[in-house]
Amino acid sequence: MEIIHVSAECYPVAKAGGLGDVVGALPRYQREAGHVAKVVMPMYRTKFLNDNQFEVVHKGYTHMGNYWFNYTVIKEQTNRLGFDLYLVDIYGLLDREKIYGYGDDADRFIAFQIAVADWIAVWRHRPDIVHVHDHHTALLPFMFKYCYAYRHLQYIPTVLTIHNGEYQGWLGWNRSNLIPEWDSYKTGLLDWQGTINPLACGIRSAWKVTTVSPTYLEEMRHDAAGLEALLEYEKGKTSGILNGIDTVVWNPATDYYIEDHYSIDTVEEGKQLNKLRLCDRFNLDPRKPLITFIGRLVGEKGADLLPQAVEDSFYYIGRKMNFLILGSGLPDIQGRLTGIQGLARGDYNTYIGYDEALSHLIYAGADFILMPSRVEPCGLNQLYALRYGTVPVVRNTGGLHDTVIDYGDKHGYGIRFNQETVGDMTHGIWRSVELYQQPQKLYEIRQRMMKLDFSWQSSVRAYLDLYEGMRKAAGE
Repeated sequence: MEIIHVSAECYPVAKAGGLGDVVGALPRYQREAGHVAKVVMPMYRTKFLNDNQFEVVHKGYTHMGNYWFNYTVIKEQTNRLGFDLYLVDIYGLLDREKIYGYGDDADRFIAFQIAVADWIAVWRHRPDIVHVHDHHTALLPFMFKYCYAYRHLQYIPTVLTIHNGEYQGWLGWNRSNLIPEWDSYKTGLLDWQGTINPLACGIRSAWKVTTVSPTYLEEMRHDAAGLEALLEYEKGKTSGILNGIDTVVWNPATDYYIEDHYSIDTVEEGKQLNKLRLCDRFNLDPRKPLITFIGRLVGEKGADLLPQAVEDSFYYIGRKMNFLILGSGLPDIQGRLTGIQGLARGDYNTYIGYDEALSHLIYAGADFILMPSRVEPCGLNQLYALRYGTVPVVRNTGGLHDTVIDYGDKHGYGIRFNQETVGDMTHGIWRSVELYQQPQKLYEIRQRMMKLDFSWQSSVRAYLDLYEGMRKAAGE
């Protein structure tokens, strides 16, 4: 089976969040299962582009509205990612360093999708599956079915995976000319509540729709930034498939980014050595439990609650713990978190920005990781933490609900709290401190965590079963 993944992100080429991790791992495991898996993404000007060898495989010329453009498709030559990687370049639109954050992002990703459709349209064969990810590529199923230039692609089964339904790519109808000429009887598929909504269009037009955890799918039927009714209507073709993690990249016994490796048998010694490195680097007390946060400093992640939760913990629990925050996001949250450093007594620090190597060291050296998310479709941080014997302290939502069992429950290994409030988070921090003071129990929990299997194998099987069902429906 030949599977084409189309995405805005793919680790390690370009990554802004969990989408990049998933698209960087899932195709490799599909290939290991005996299938041909390929990734197509924009040719951002990243370090990966400069450090690797590529060959040109296609050049094309097409248009977006009145804007005609040349595009080039290049292929990475060594297959170093474990799958075929193709990058699409469009001068003036995709030739930039950042993935997102430009005023013309809508134009950029529509042009990218047009180029992908235009390229696949001239293939001598047809891929078995085209798997698109999030709103940046969600118009492709519509284009295949209803844009006149690509109608011969309508029999290719398409899957849309929603990694985060909060972002939908809304466009005013005054931009409708950007989309290649389509069957006007299908205009309603583009419209949702008076705007062009690429994610809604993808949900309607794709053969199948998946979310990155079963609980997130259920939550979206009640709270999906306006798409609740649509998801309920289309529930017959939706399913939740829990993400896995790349156990080659995320393995404390072999991790490229850490110096002090360890296994389940040496977890106590290994974590202590990594903790000492972290504490020395950030002026923290290694005798205290190290509680961390890694992620975007935005309300969706509950990061706006962090400053008050830290201060309340110091006040009500006492200075019995260390806090280390790694992330970037809203300036107000960044400023509040940085401001606490003036009150630190060797028990608090922040790193504003993102550092891949540091994140690995934190997973290896921390005792607990905070995830107070308001929305967490799947969550990967808690899965990385479990792999490294770091106890996740999470709000009971989305994929966090599916992957973390409270240690107070049978076979539990994490700490869960229910409300998106400072009080609930602070109580979770208090429970962390109490657990840290029970070293034998903490050791047993670490042993239990590190035996869990959240690798991609079961997820890959679920996706392949989904693909096979669509192929049968297509009569292949």
